[in-house]
Parts: sequence; C-alpha cells; structure tokens
Amino acid sequence: MKGTKLQGRAAARAEDLPGTGLEHPFGPDWEVFKVCGKVFMLLTQVTGEPMVILKSAPADGKALQSSHEHITPGYHMNKQHWITLTPGEDIDATLVDELVTESYLLVVEKLPKAQQPVDPKTFGRRRA
Repeated sequence: MKGTKLQGRAAARAEDLPGTGLEHPFGPDWEVFKVCGKVFMLLTQVTGEPMVILKSAPADGKALQSSHEHITPGYHMNKQHWITLTPGEDIDATLVDELVTESYLLVVEKLPKAQQPVDPKTFGRRRA
C-alpha cells in the first residue's frame, strides 16, 4: 500500500468502528483516534513519511515486525505495546483493516463492561 492510501484506509476502518472519535490533541500534524476516551490509533507524517501507529499485543507485535519490513516498533510509544505501519508492498488493505480492528479491541477489552461499545470477545469474529 502506498503513501496516504495507508492512512486513508486506516482512518476509514477506524471511523466504521462503534464509539470512535477523532481528535487533534497534539496539533494538526497528528490525528488521534479514540474509543471512549482511550487512544487506539495515531496517524502522522511528522517524519516526512505517512505512519499509522497502533496498539498491539506484545507477541503479535514482535511477530508482525519479523515478518513485515514496513512494520516497526511504535513511533514515540511504548515499543512493547505499539507498532508503526509505513507504506510498502508488504502492507495491504486487509492487513490494515485487521490491525486497526485488533488495536481497537485491545483498548475496548480494558474498558469497564458498561462502557464497552462492543463485546471484544465476539466483535468482528466470524462464526464457524
């Protein structure tokens, strides 16, 4: 996936998720997506290259980084719990959708049950 298409795809997926909102608490160069006030995705180009920064389970983050050249530790975030996607041929729309959804669900599952906009155990899971 190339350039701002990466960020556009990530933003479109985030906007489809229940209870999400977009804020700019760090200025116009940062788009911060939250669910119930908690950050699950950041978009920026402060390094000159479009970036999507997402929450990730530590083991998943390591596996993704070892198998995808354009997935690195989270830019300016806890390197164990966040990853950064940059444009590249190894990043496709399906992967972006999956990673945005997973980041969202990691945040939702930590919310009090009464505040969860979806059930993180079943949302987006296909029935067998």
